[in-house]
Amino acid sequence: MTACMDFSSALHAHAMKNPQKIALICGDAAMTYQELDESSAALAHWFLDQGLQPGDRVALHWSNSLEVVQLFFALFKAGLIAVTINVRLKSPEIRYILNHSQARMCFSEPALAPLAEQAGTACAILKQRPELETAKAHYGALPPVDLDQPAALLYTSGTTANPKGVIHTHRSLFHTALIMASDVIEPNDVTMIITPLMHAAALNIVLLPGLYVGASVVLLGAFEPTAVLDAIQQFHCSYAFCLPALLHFVTEEQARVPRNVSSLRTMLAGGDTVPVALQDKFQKLFGIQIREIYGMTETLPLTLNPKDSIRAGSMGVTKEGFQVRIVDLAGRDVADSDTGEIVVRSPANCLGYWNDPEATKTAIRDGWLHTGDLACRDADEYYWFKGRRKQIIIRAGSNISPQEVEEALYRHGAVFEVGVVGAPDPIYGEIVVAFVVLREGRKATQEELRQFARQRLADYKVPERILYLDVLPKGPSGKVQRRALKEMLLARVDAVKSTVT
Repeated sequence: MTACMDFSSALHAHAMKNPQKIALICGDAAMTYQELDESSAALAHWFLDQGLQPGDRVALHWSNSLEVVQLFFALFKAGLIAVTINVRLKSPEIRYILNHSQARMCFSEPALAPLAEQAGTACAILKQRPELETAKAHYGALPPVDLDQPAALLYTSGTTANPKGVIHTHRSLFHTALIMASDVIEPNDVTMIITPLMHAAALNIVLLPGLYVGASVVLLGAFEPTAVLDAIQQFHCSYAFCLPALLHFVTEEQARVPRNVSSLRTMLAGGDTVPVALQDKFQKLFGIQIREIYGMTETLPLTLNPKDSIRAGSMGVTKEGFQVRIVDLAGRDVADSDTGEIVVRSPANCLGYWNDPEATKTAIRDGWLHTGDLACRDADEYYWFKGRRKQIIIRAGSNISPQEVEEALYRHGAVFEVGVVGAPDPIYGEIVVAFVVLREGRKATQEELRQFARQRLADYKVPERILYLDVLPKGPSGKVQRRALKEMLLARVDAVKSTVT
C-alpha cells in the first residue's frame, strides 16, 4: 500500500508505478491509472481556468460512471468542493441543494439534465465533462491542497424538512480510506460499486479506498440483481458493499439462477440492520459470511465485524482511530449491555453541516459526534443496534425526513393535516406511511395523493401507504405526535396478524 497522505498523491503514485493497470471499469468502458490521473489533472486545471477558486462548490448530478470519478478527483486536485446530488431527486429538491450550497457549477448527466435545468438557479448546468488534452506537458503543477479544507458536501436528509450538507475534509475522507485499506481492501482486489457514488458508503468505503490501495474498481450504473451477479462472474470481483434491501434481491437472484461467485472474498452490508435469516441464506449461496458495518454520512466506519470473528446481527467492533461511547441522556457512559446513544470521536468525523451552525452545535459537542442511534455493547465489545432516537425513516439505507414528505402532501388542496412515520418492512427495513386528514367535503384517493407526491419527491420518499383519519393525535403544544401514529400503525399490523392466525 502506498504511504501517500492524500488521494491525489496516491493516484499519481499508482499511475507512475503501474500506469497500465485498470483503475475503473463501467460497462464496456475501462480506464487505466495513468488515464485517470492525467484526465483528472487536466480537468482540475480546466476548473481553475474557468475562474473557480479553491473552496468553491461544484455539484455532481450523475449516475455511476467513469466521468463522475474523473470529476471527483479533479475537484479534489483543484481544491474545490464536490457537492453530491442524489440522482433520484426531483427539481425542487435539486434547487434547494444548489441554492443552499451556492454551487457555481453543476455537472448533470444528459438524461438527468432537464431536472437540473428546471431547478432554475444561477448555477451553470453542464451536461458533459469537457473534452481535454491530457498530455502531461500541457499543464504545470497544481496549487497544494490543505488536508483540513473541505473536500465534499454530502447531502443527506436530517430531522428537518430540508437535507443537510455534511462537510467532509480531505483528511476525514482519507482517514476512512486508511481504515478500509488496513483491514478490508487489498491492492489485488477487484472491488464493485453497487450503490450510487452520490451516497457516502459507495464513495467512502469502496471507491476512495479502492483507488488509494491501487485496486481495480467496477462501477454498476444502476442497481439490478442480475447485473451485480454477472459482474462478479465476469470481472472476478472480490469485494463489495451492499445495502440490506438490495442484498435481499441479489440473494434471491442467486438462488434462482446461480452464477460463479467464487471470487467474492468480502461482502460488507450496512445502512440498516441486516436480518440474520438473510445472512444465513447469503452464506449458503455465496460461501462467505456478510460482514456488517455501521456508520453514517457524518463518519465511517464506526464499527465493523472482524473477518475472522463475525457475529451475525451485531454491528461489529470499534475500528482503530475511533473512540465510541454509549451514553445516557445526560451524556454519561452506560454499563455494558445497557442501551444508550452512540457517540463517536474520530479523524473521520465531519466538520459539521454546511451553513447550519445550530445543527452542527447539536450534533457535535466537545468533539463528540452524537449519532442519534441507540445501541448496547456486550462484554466482548461487540455493538448491537437497538433503534433510532431520531425520527428519520430509513428505507433501504436512504434517509427520509417525515417533514419533507408531509410538506409535499400538504400542498394538495384536499389535504388538511398529515403525519408521516416509518413502518417496519422485511425487505426495505422501513417504508413510508402517511396519515392524512382530508378537508371537509373534499376527496382524494390514495393513488391520487401518491401521484401528487411523486411529482415533488424522489420515488423512494413517496408513501407506500396512505391511511385516513378524522383527526391526528397532538400534544399539548398542538404538535402532531408521530409516536402515537406509529403505535396506531403497529396496532393495525398486530390486529391483522391476530385475524390471520
